[in-house]
Amino acid sequence: MPLQSFDNVLDMIGKTPLFAAQHLDTGSCRLFLKLENQNPGGSIKDRVGLYLIEAAERAGYIKPGGTLIEATAGNTGLGLALVAGQKGYRLLLVIPDKMSQEKIFHLKAMGAEVVMTRSDVHKGHPDYYQDRAAALALETPNSFYVNQFGNEANPRAHEQTTAPEIWEQMSHDLDAVVCGVGTGGTITGLSHFFARTAPHVEMVLADPAGSILAGYVRTGQLGPGERSWQVEGIGGDSVPVICDLSRVKKAYTITDAEAFRTCRELLAKEGIIAGTSTGTLLAATLRYCREQTRPKRVVTFVCDSGNKYLSKVYNDYWMIDQGFLERERYGDLRDLIARRHWERAAVTVDASEPVLAAYRRMKLYDVSQLPVMRDGRIVGIVDEEDILLNVFANPEHFNEPVTKAMVSRLITVPADAPVSSLMEIFNRGMVAIVMDGSAFLGLVTRIDLLNWLRRRL
Repeated sequence: MPLQSFDNVLDMIGKTPLFAAQHLDTGSCRLFLKLENQNPGGSIKDRVGLYLIEAAERAGYIKPGGTLIEATAGNTGLGLALVAGQKGYRLLLVIPDKMSQEKIFHLKAMGAEVVMTRSDVHKGHPDYYQDRAAALALETPNSFYVNQFGNEANPRAHEQTTAPEIWEQMSHDLDAVVCGVGTGGTITGLSHFFARTAPHVEMVLADPAGSILAGYVRTGQLGPGERSWQVEGIGGDSVPVICDLSRVKKAYTITDAEAFRTCRELLAKEGIIAGTSTGTLLAATLRYCREQTRPKRVVTFVCDSGNKYLSKVYNDYWMIDQGFLERERYGDLRDLIARRHWERAAVTVDASEPVLAAYRRMKLYDVSQLPVMRDGRIVGIVDEEDILLNVFANPEHFNEPVTKAMVSRLITVPADAPVSSLMEIFNRGMVAIVMDGSAFLGLVTRIDLLNWLRRRL
């Protein structure tokens, strides 16, 4: 069969492959993953971006040279950016501040203008991302508020494309589909399609812990949101206008920790790198599959690529800082060290290396100070201020040995010292160097202490 070629990137949206999982524990069930990360923009929201913009064009809401404005957790923004870029529209996106840096960089690279707002406020607050976007649309001439949360073209994209694809790919043999709810477009579009085509297909909700949607499915009552969550793009503190949950009879609440660990399990066992919402969906799907007493054929989604989350879910140190990965605990200051030297995780510079090497290492690993080592022993510490003072008058000093810039008078603390002893060191503007006798164990910074205190909550 000849490979298909395309003349326009928009023609590549949809018709994504279905993958049969082989190495996950699915009980007696067979699990299939709809690989929406294979869309050209990297997510299921490419479908929505195309339908939303083309529906607005047909209705005459968008004029040439106009501005599209939207509130998004990121992926709808990428879908809109893909389509807007091809059609010549300006795009302004309002994004909550928990989004990954990779996603924001991707949006800006595609030409979108990004307005960051708070992720710790709820609907009705002027800084809530949907309210902020609606306000900007009123202030901006020749603009259109896309409003994915209330736009019927959103579920229609899935009813007319995603659902029929799944039904055909499963050879009309399907028992359940597990979805999340961000806008509700996917679960609504699929529900409407299967209500007509195969009413026996169960619709199952995967919801982040802290969201009210799983509770609403179970009780029919809208309770208050308990807390915010780290998973991006799904969950909510209200039911979106376009969201129809009437056919959803089963719902699972998934913690951030379980979702993120499931993302990593998917990569380790099946070789698929997926985003955080996929972790929530897959964790719920695996629970559903293991509960079944007879074999079922179940579909869920790889909603987007994990390449947008390398700094978060696939970063061991971020996972540890958030409390999502467990490490050996010692009950002393070793528990506060983010990068443990005895585990070969500390970022260091050798005394024989130049100042430039220290500077580059700080930039690469996003740290502001480095231990200077000689023959396995710490002999100094160098930070951004030390380097600046060293090179400001003469940039040629970047090529001098780092020992010329380092501070050699070290403030050390034994591992069994009380946590309160760190404050005296921090009040002097220094970083704590934790030692076990003459052996260097690692650094404790202010942010390390803050992370430790937050984890205790």
